[in-house]
Amino acid sequence: MKITEPPRTPAQRRRDVTERLERETDVWVATADREGLPCLVALWFVWDGEHLWLSTRLTNPTGRNLRDGGRARLAFGDTRDVVLIDGEVDTYTPQDVPEEAARAFLARTGWDPGRDSASYAYFRVRPVAVQAWHEGHELPRRHLMRDGVWVVPAPAG
Repeated sequence: MKITEPPRTPAQRRRDVTERLERETDVWVATADREGLPCLVALWFVWDGEHLWLSTRLTNPTGRNLRDGGRARLAFGDTRDVVLIDGEVDTYTPQDVPEEAARAFLARTGWDPGRDSASYAYFRVRPVAVQAWHEGHELPRRHLMRDGVWVVPAPAG
């Protein structure tokens, strides 16, 4: 396949990432247990401008891994439109989740995990690294955030 579009600027890639976080509903969530056994599932999420909020049962591998490991890798897109987000995870029960986060999750997904089952929890993912690229020609400048700090200025407007 021939690449026909020029590489996006880092500012455009950051804008595209932000737009996807605001528009998308599903994200791939990769975790691992203490022995390193990987787990990959798609979950609904809500972006609050700083964090991604997820919900799943604490009784399944993903919930246990998020709680116990405190880290996750999230991914959007296919192999020609990639966004990878590495994040640190905090776990909240339905009783201690910030009300604003629970309301936003319900408004976005139409689902209230706290009313579904006592085994559900909320997970706040704070991005510490973000990469984004279309095709191989954008790989050299794919890092948009490192150590929790955007290395690319926010786009104007």
